[in-house]
Amino acid sequence: MRNKYSILLYSLLLMTSCSDRPEHAKAVDELPAIWPDYVDVTIPAGIAPLCFNFADEDIDCMDVIIKGEKGGELHTHGNWADLDEDDWQQLTSQNKDADLYVTVCTRKDSQWTQWRNFSIHVSAYPLDDYGLTYRRIPPGYEVGGNIGIYERDLHSFHERALLTENDLPGRCFNCHTPNRTNPKELTLQIRGEGGGTLVQKQHQQRWLNTKTDSTKAAGSYAYWHPAGRYCAYAVNAVHQSFFTGPDDRIEAYHSFSDIIVLDTQTDELLLSPLLQTEDLEIFPAFSPDGKWLYYSASRPCRVPAEYEKVKCSLCRIGFDEQSGQFGLQADTLVSADSTGRSATQARPSYDGRWLMFTLSDRSNFPVFQRDADLWLMDLQTREARLLDEVNSNDVESFHNWSSNSHWFVFTSKRTDGMYAQLFLASIDDDGHCTKPFLLPQRNPRKYYGELFDSYNVPDFTCEPVSFDVHEAQRQVESNERIQVKIR
Repeated sequence: MRNKYSILLYSLLLMTSCSDRPEHAKAVDELPAIWPDYVDVTIPAGIAPLCFNFADEDIDCMDVIIKGEKGGELHTHGNWADLDEDDWQQLTSQNKDADLYVTVCTRKDSQWTQWRNFSIHVSAYPLDDYGLTYRRIPPGYEVGGNIGIYERDLHSFHERALLTENDLPGRCFNCHTPNRTNPKELTLQIRGEGGGTLVQKQHQQRWLNTKTDSTKAAGSYAYWHPAGRYCAYAVNAVHQSFFTGPDDRIEAYHSFSDIIVLDTQTDELLLSPLLQTEDLEIFPAFSPDGKWLYYSASRPCRVPAEYEKVKCSLCRIGFDEQSGQFGLQADTLVSADSTGRSATQARPSYDGRWLMFTLSDRSNFPVFQRDADLWLMDLQTREARLLDEVNSNDVESFHNWSSNSHWFVFTSKRTDGMYAQLFLASIDDDGHCTKPFLLPQRNPRKYYGELFDSYNVPDFTCEPVSFDVHEAQRQVESNERIQVKIR
């Protein structure tokens, strides 16, 4: 009973400590130091509320008023900008292709300060996809551990676990991939002992062994052919080495890598001698029309000793859906010899206009490269540019497109250099991108401050994922796998 009274008293003290409204506020010509930085960002109507904290944790109270250019107003008052979900949805929907004007007042030592107003632009481009899927993993360096694949509703703060280490103890899983945001066609990979490749169509799980005598490993780093019959995978082995100096912590690299394509109707692997070379072919991605397979390729190096020599070119090879045949030659879109750098993780927009990729000084594992940046290629001209308006001074990686190709998600370590977090931005018809914004949370400082996980492999989903975790447990633990064969 004493604990209940203590909690009630504490709650009342919090309420009364921030109960007064701004009066005689001192106006200053400075932007408010809010976290996350949502100043002048562009958002889609209907996104979860952009709640924010004040950077100075010693403030006593914050008062926020948001007015819409086309009408509507939202007011919140408390320890942080805790925006009502329904009011926010109504305000953003009312102000599509218009601005929201934000007034922030803070109280410290009994004195109110009114900061310079800033705006949030509500884009004319919708974000109709339901949500995001991603893996959350502590930034440690062991196999397995407390990892999980999660789904987040982009229009609220609701997150649910799809598959966690508690469901499959001691196993490492990743590479969860829907087909062009459609989770009705889904694949993921479990590594190590008892591993396997899931191919799920229309809620039916099939667990395959994608390793054969003619291939070096099971499939990972997947990407669906748009028609849904084929799925491309990289077959590789990833390793880690550690630095002793203070600047870099870890280098991850692949000792080998090839690319295969799985025919999910016949459980056959389609191979090309151009994708099974001594070079390392990695990160496949089909073009939206299904006629090209993009990938990265690097010359073999004696890793880890020659880790600085690992540099990937960005390539593509033709693919015929009817015959399942590959082209007879590969094209190089970005040459490592010309740039002296490494181009990886090609992701074509679903409208066929753009190709986004990561460029770093070295490596075929860019998530650990602090200089890794996002680049954008215009597929009509093949001209590529650095996305200055998006990148930071730390890692950008793991990018994917929304279904309408006007939004993209990526991971960045810009907040603290350790934890990769999810950021979203929009792109217009001319390839101009907006300032990225951090994935909203109800109380951002509390949520991100208490979450000791990094995000990776985010992707949009057009609807909630249907996944039977109990069926997955049964099939994984049975060790029964459908053995694929070579066509």
